[in-house]
Amino acid sequence: MSEAVTALSGATFSGLVEVADAGLTGMVTLRGTLDDAGFGKAVNAVSGLDVPEQGGATVTGDWGLLWMSPDELMMLCPYDEAGAAAETLAGRLTGGHALAVNVSDARAVIRLTGEDAALREVLARLSPADLRPAALPVGRVRRTRVAQAAAAIWFEAPGEARVIAFRSVADYVFALLSGAARPGSETGHFRAPPAPEQNQKN
Repeated sequence: MSEAVTALSGATFSGLVEVADAGLTGMVTLRGTLDDAGFGKAVNAVSGLDVPEQGGATVTGDWGLLWMSPDELMMLCPYDEAGAAAETLAGRLTGGHALAVNVSDARAVIRLTGEDAALREVLARLSPADLRPAALPVGRVRRTRVAQAAAAIWFEAPGEARVIAFRSVADYVFALLSGAARPGSETGHFRAPPAPEQNQKN
């Protein structure tokens, strides 16, 4: 039996920020009525987390829940537990509109670390989403695109962002992010302006 590998095989790039393959990540797509008590109970039983509010991203350790649409969540988990998690959820989510599918091998996760302002600048060069801290703080997720590739972006902590993309375009997205992070290209767009100097009387 062959060993699982990521689409990016551990690739890294160091520039304005660090761009790196996040490694094997378990991902389960969940479809259902998100505000249904039974749905929330099933999700909590497997992940230990509550269904996030609209646009929310709740990540604790290796487990997380990302709000992807009014009837869709992405569950993050250890890679080797994704199959069992999807099977358990499918068994619990019976009798209604629900779906649980292990998509770990169909997606790639890229991790970006560095100064928060630099991270947002690099991502903003490629995405039309509003990436200001007020619009996309820690704990929020945004479905968008990176150039022509569909993606989801969230900040796990100040100075740490993650990007999910389809495995088939992982090399393309990684190359785009690396290009946007090339040294010497910073503009300082997301940096706070310096405080105005106050006139001093002689």
